[in-house]
Amino acid sequence: MTPDEIQSRRQGRKTVALFGEVLADIFPDQSVLGGAPFNVARHLQAFDLHPVMISRTGNDALREDLLREMLRLGMDTSGIQCDPVFPTGQVQVHIEQGNHRFEILPDQAYDHIHAGMTHMMTMSLKPALAYFGTLAQRNMESRLALDQFIADSHCPKFLDINLRSPWYNKHTIRRSLQRADIVKMNEDELEIVAHFFRIDEKTPLATALALQKQFALEKLLVTCGEQGAWLLDTSGEFLRTGPVRAATSLVDTVGAGDAFAAVFIIGLLHEWPPALTLERANHFAAALCSIRGGAPEDHEFYVPFRQEWQS
Repeated sequence: MTPDEIQSRRQGRKTVALFGEVLADIFPDQSVLGGAPFNVARHLQAFDLHPVMISRTGNDALREDLLREMLRLGMDTSGIQCDPVFPTGQVQVHIEQGNHRFEILPDQAYDHIHAGMTHMMTMSLKPALAYFGTLAQRNMESRLALDQFIADSHCPKFLDINLRSPWYNKHTIRRSLQRADIVKMNEDELEIVAHFFRIDEKTPLATALALQKQFALEKLLVTCGEQGAWLLDTSGEFLRTGPVRAATSLVDTVGAGDAFAAVFIIGLLHEWPPALTLERANHFAAALCSIRGGAPEDHEFYVPFRQEWQS
């Protein structure tokens, strides 16, 4: 897709600014682009929003791979900074006795996102929603850039908690929750976060209610894997969506949470009823589990969802 064609497609589309990491999973035989913010952005692009990634890569071959892929997908590359020293983010995938072990490497380019460049980009975008996570906060330079991003984003803030050991702590989680309006986490992360803030309730729902009250969250989403997901909001409404009857076999669950987050964001921006948003997000996340990897390479994967949701 040419730059002129990309610019034409952006007209009239809601902008979502996404702050955080772009990663390449380095397997013995190939590299695969990913990272939660990038996966979410790819889905938003496929569903006709205008996602803009604010991240930083090295001046290396992986950066060229990323830019080439973003242009292929029609994505805006204007928020991708280039670092002259640090490499594009990598996760080394070790295959041990048939299992995969993922090693998130330290001191990558996304740890050095530039606050001044972030300020200029965010102010020019005027996003309808701002998305951020926790991994890209592990270094002071990117934390300062995130502070700038949050200050400049005069819109709802969506926090996607992705706790990757050992790259999180109580301070990072507290700062994140204090800056967020809408928070998504899974059941295991809810338990970890509750422990940090000494919330000792008997059920996940009671725990979530206490967390929501403590941080004045407008919405709190909890995903439960194959058992679905549930939502709390400030009105006290509790909504749940249950398991999805699988039409195809499970391949892997990589990126399912990112798929869920993307469709929930779409529902927010298109003002779908909350119950419908939850159901659609759950169905899309379940469908993603029928393919390998965090996002489909073939755009045809999205067509049935686009047709159903526009009807």
